Amino acid sequence: MKEVTAAELAEKINKDEQPNIIDVREDEEVEMGKIPGARHIRLGDLADSLDELDKNEHYYMVCRSGGRSMMACEFLIDQGYDVTNMVGGMLTWEDELEF
Repeated sequence: MKEVTAAELAEKINKDEQPNIIDVREDEEVEMGKIPGARHIRLGDLADSLDELDKNEHYYMVCRSGGRSMMACEFLIDQGYDVTNMVGGMLTWEDELEF
């Protein structure tokens, strides 16, 4: 499984690369702030949201500490998607937040 650090993902955003980020945390976690531009799809809703994702796109998966996003990556890889897990999750995010 491909991995990226929070700092590496922040660098992509700050270089205007506009990566596709999916935050799989619960609603109350996202209310505390998310990565700007990230799409929020709770892990429990991911299977029902596959029609919102394009298999030709690359996605960065994010959660609080990296565990749920890793499960999301495993699921999406099995479905044929190109994904990267942000290791350490939002606990390691030191850049801007969107509320």
